[in-house]
Amino acid sequence: MNFSDILHKNPIFETIAQQADSMGVKAYVIGGFVRDLVLGRPSKDIDVVCIGSGIALAEAVGQALRTPVALFPNFGTAMLRTNQPGSPTTTDSWEVEFVGARKESYRSDSRKPIVEDGTLEDDQNRRDFTINAMGISLSQTDFGTLLDPFDGLKDLKRKTIRTPLDPALTFSDDPLRMMRAIRFASQLNFDIEPDTFDAIVRMNERISIVSQERITDELNKIILSSTPSYGFKLLYHAGLLERIFPELIALKGVETVEGKGHKDNFYHTLQVLDNIANRSKKDAVAPENELWLRWAALLHDIAKPATKRFDQKAGWTFHGHEDLGARWVPRIFRNLKLPLNEHMRFVQTLVRLHLRPIALTKEQITDSALRRLLFDAGNDLDGLMALCRADITSKNYEKVQKHLRNFDKVEQKLHDLEERDKLRNFQPVITGELIMETFGLPPSKEVGELKTVVREAVLDGLVPNTLDQALPFLLEEGRKRGLVAKTIVNNEQ
Repeated sequence: MNFSDILHKNPIFETIAQQADSMGVKAYVIGGFVRDLVLGRPSKDIDVVCIGSGIALAEAVGQALRTPVALFPNFGTAMLRTNQPGSPTTTDSWEVEFVGARKESYRSDSRKPIVEDGTLEDDQNRRDFTINAMGISLSQTDFGTLLDPFDGLKDLKRKTIRTPLDPALTFSDDPLRMMRAIRFASQLNFDIEPDTFDAIVRMNERISIVSQERITDELNKIILSSTPSYGFKLLYHAGLLERIFPELIALKGVETVEGKGHKDNFYHTLQVLDNIANRSKKDAVAPENELWLRWAALLHDIAKPATKRFDQKAGWTFHGHEDLGARWVPRIFRNLKLPLNEHMRFVQTLVRLHLRPIALTKEQITDSALRRLLFDAGNDLDGLMALCRADITSKNYEKVQKHLRNFDKVEQKLHDLEERDKLRNFQPVITGELIMETFGLPPSKEVGELKTVVREAVLDGLVPNTLDQALPFLLEEGRKRGLVAKTIVNNEQ
């Protein structure tokens, strides 16, 4: 198979070929770019291997293109960026990485390889999977020719993940490849070849020598795949999930007492995650929050095992699992080396509030309850509503549709109330500073109590959130407590 016609459409490949030829070295594009080229998937990363110095070739190509080259001499690699044909901006640029062909050997207790210069065959042997070991020649004599020593092309057609060498050797060299096998299976909807999967099961304890950051990076890619439950089921059956995410494993199983059982919260959680991944209205949630919305789906019921109780009348209950789960989120994020910033707080908010909209569909909806939801959810409301819709996992189609119709009503009421009251992320006009100035109070518990009383009155719709109407309410509340106004704030402030 020859890809010369396709490669000719991108001048970068001819430039690499020309510079490699002038230097008297052979060069190949290899790995994920080749795989995605065969699959017809978009790819922005190009890995180039040369039989010689990858850094020297990168510098020659960079000089020819008049583009800067980033050098990483400790790793023997270099990288440059180049625009895709027809794109005037760098947003669609390709990232091209150059490296010399090498062979690697490992000690059993270390992830750091002993690296030596090698041949193309050595370089392909060290690749993780057959579908990532294919190369395309960039030499002038056989430009565009596919080099596929492990039948990666056949494995692509069979939709199979398989290691090029003995899987035990491949996974021993780099145990993260066990997670990468599952990640590629999840992203591409491929099967893992039986001997390869059996090796993962046998060797899953080796994942313990891999850094948490690398594990979490693969986990995030599984979460972002089109059907993430497939990847998590593979992680579970391979024995990896209990090693990297034991809290999720604790959700699995059904307990029955007096003939009453609860649903398997592990599989329910995975269904919610899939529902989020395949929801129709993705534009309501900012793209940068997509990963974190999926994390919220994964963690929304995480505290159910800790709150599970059996009641003779009610059956199984999980009271307070949303609050406890929200308190667990920082610890889980810390353990997984996820960011402890606004993304964590977004997940925490959704976990804490995920039952609130559901409750509003089951009772007479009051403006007060809607105001409180708007106030508590703030800018995270769209993500919260997406999670609540995804949380409906009944096999009864009519029941699901009924719940979704109720959510439509709740969302419309929230929209109407927000338009009228502008309560999302509202800030009460009666601040602690204003209370202290009005009554001549120092910072104290009483100031906080007054502030809360006014806020609750606003949320209950008793007082508009304007100074000219909220201030008289504050003065009356102060009078009830024996406070005398020292200063009356100008209503025009």
